[in-house]
Amino acid sequence: MDVDDISITDLWDRVTGTQPDPPWWLVAFVGLVALAAVLHGPTWRLARNTVTIAHEGGHALVALLTGRKLDGIKLHSDTSGVTVSRGKPHGPGMIFTALAGYVTPPLLGLFFALLLAAGRITLMLWFSLALLGAMLIMIRNAYGVLSVVATGAIIFGVSWLGSAEVQAGFAYLAAWFLLFAATRPVVELQRMRARHMAPSSDADQLAHLTGVPGLAWVSLFGATALLALLAGGALLVPDVDLPDLPGLPSTADF
Repeated sequence: MDVDDISITDLWDRVTGTQPDPPWWLVAFVGLVALAAVLHGPTWRLARNTVTIAHEGGHALVALLTGRKLDGIKLHSDTSGVTVSRGKPHGPGMIFTALAGYVTPPLLGLFFALLLAAGRITLMLWFSLALLGAMLIMIRNAYGVLSVVATGAIIFGVSWLGSAEVQAGFAYLAAWFLLFAATRPVVELQRMRARHMAPSSDADQLAHLTGVPGLAWVSLFGATALLALLAGGALLVPDVDLPDLPGLPSTADF
């Protein structure tokens, strides 16, 4: 489509319209690719930046929603990140801000799965762009800017230039990845806590704020990730019509 010929109405219809479901084999294939990216160490170290963006974005969004003043976000090349906000050092606002990091990636993956199940593939991609654009305003270091801009450029390129099948494959890949990837940082967090290497982790900050043990918060993070994976996976897995086998009743007979 020629950019010069696109009106606001055309663009709106393109973003909010529905797209046909991709073939089942494509959904299954990108799901396996997403799982492999989480399990393969070198790939995970690169792809984990996406989870960090969602994690810190969750902290930032909830900080704003609870009335805290957001000073900025930094993303680092070791896939760590930090979100700095100002306000009361205790109370519900601080608790929900600390809680948001680990639960945002799985909940975002579940939300993406809901959009994809409704056929809103382009909307899901452009919603991701909107989130990245809002986050970019608050990034306070060069690597963070590079990470967010590069991620946004890839999504924009796929959504604007890719065929319907390419867009669908990429969107399903992103949703599967967030759902699968949400569990691994929780496991890594508890391993570091067990070795006393993460004294100021989100779980330990929540323990200090609430008096509830850090392990309970880690368990909550893990349960959220697993439940989102089950619910999101059920939405993403396509219905496959199996062929009728000779000598067996047809599926139409049931």
